[in-house]
Amino acid sequence: MQRLYEFLRRHPTGVDSFWAVVLLMVSFVGLASDMNGAGRMPGVGVAVFSVIACLAVALRRKWPEKMLLLMAGVGLAQLITDVSVLPADFAMLVLICTVAAEGALWARRFALVGGLLAAPISQIAWPNPFSGVWGNILIAGFTMVPFALAWVLGDSIRTRRAYFAQLEERADRLEREREAQSKVAVAAERARIARELHDVVAHNVSVMVVQADGAAYVMDTAPDQAKKALETISGTGRQALAEMRRLLGVLRTGEQRESGEYVPQPDVEQIDELVEQVRSSGLDIDFRIEGTPRPLPSGVELTAYRIVQEALTNTRKHGGANAGASVRIVYFDDGLGLLVEDDGQGAPHELYEDGGADGRGHGLIGMRERVGMVGGTLDAGPRPGGGFRISALLPLKPAH
Repeated sequence: MQRLYEFLRRHPTGVDSFWAVVLLMVSFVGLASDMNGAGRMPGVGVAVFSVIACLAVALRRKWPEKMLLLMAGVGLAQLITDVSVLPADFAMLVLICTVAAEGALWARRFALVGGLLAAPISQIAWPNPFSGVWGNILIAGFTMVPFALAWVLGDSIRTRRAYFAQLEERADRLEREREAQSKVAVAAERARIARELHDVVAHNVSVMVVQADGAAYVMDTAPDQAKKALETISGTGRQALAEMRRLLGVLRTGEQRESGEYVPQPDVEQIDELVEQVRSSGLDIDFRIEGTPRPLPSGVELTAYRIVQEALTNTRKHGGANAGASVRIVYFDDGLGLLVEDDGQGAPHELYEDGGADGRGHGLIGMRERVGMVGGTLDAGPRPGGGFRISALLPLKPAH
């Protein structure tokens, strides 16, 4: 049944042609019952009018305005030739309904006015001899009703189609907006994962490189120190692998991991462990916490950890062999303050201003993005007395 319905929807002219043939057969039956025609018009003329009216029904949805004018011409010809109402004149009601549903504005108005005038004009041209004046007026009023109903039906169809078209357009627009939002969300997630990967890889690999260089330097003269450096490299590598597994686990949507394989997100409490790890690589760090430590939002916790991690990584990269660093964490009533300074050579100007090239300087870009996501502020640049300084303020309430 559904296939038949779809077939009929795809071939509207064929459906209209079928009903036009049915109307033509009814008209010919009436013509056969009166071989002398209707009124003073011979039967051949009546047949021509009937064929033209049925043709208008068959092509009504292909050319609605033209077929309406054609039916108006048939009606005018009937008045001129004095041919009274024919069965085929039912096509006028069909055309009025069609134009009201699909035609242009001028055609809809013409159909309404012409339909309402058709009944009185017909009653004036061919009055009922058995009714008086008032009787003919009453008949004209009643015969106007089908024309008005046909136009109202067509107009309601047009309104309904416009409503459904608006709903479809709105659904399409919402779908496009959802796709755009999905793309934005995917881009944001990719950027977040890229920042995480950069922080994990840059920090841990830099520690491993420093330790490997130190182990190679003292391999012959101080085997114990070389062994300790290799142990540090092993531990740092394991930590990097654990964090990489956690990031990859985020990408594997739908998988449930309950074995504790992935480590939790780093927080402020783990900054102490981070500092000790960096100290073990040979960097002298002064670490202090001011204020009363307390639980913070997870986004602030992770951002604080990554800022300190990236700042110390930059110190090892650009500070020089004898550089020292200091880390300050300050708990305010409405936020968390971070200050990481070193007395080394400092990063090149293009890294902290322009973001660098070929992957250089992206750590500072990632810092700014992280701080911006929690509504905080970041200041990064050289110290007046030499070295580099990174200062951040992370509010405890999201920015509006």
